Amino acid sequence: MEQLPHRHRQWMDLALAEARSALATGDVPIGAVVVGPEGEVLGTGRNEREASGDPTAHAEVVAIRDAAARLGRWRLDDCTLVVTLEPCAMCAGAIVLARVPRVVFGAWDEKAGASGSVFDILREPRLNHWVEVFPEVRRDEAAALLTRFFAERRGGVSSND
Repeated sequence: MEQLPHRHRQWMDLALAEARSALATGDVPIGAVVVGPEGEVLGTGRNEREASGDPTAHAEVVAIRDAAARLGRWRLDDCTLVVTLEPCAMCAGAIVLARVPRVVFGAWDEKAGASGSVFDILREPRLNHWVEVFPEVRRDEAAALLTRFFAERRGGVSSND
């Protein structure tokens, strides 16, 4: 168990890379990976709402769909989802429905988070599945990526900063 936080940090590196790649399509830079029980990457995702015109194309949903397709099953009950931003209500619902047992995330989403900040869908006792949550893994890096993105959209920061 001692190695777990170190592995979370490594996996977050992959999610951060996915988040950075979302910038190419003008999408909010959020990235996610689904990791299997042996640490193998089973699914990847980044926000693709702008790229695809799909309002459900959040990083978590894209990564969950990718992992489920690769495994040939909808139950991801032996996997870990790693995402750069606290999941929203829609993504938290998808996580619960996919039976993902663990979520690792970077930055809190104080406006729309559903994993402990605004709501706590992942640990809602009335649901039939509960998720172990590991927040604030590489929080500052994940938050900085989002802060820079929104500052640039408002014209406050150059892309060379």
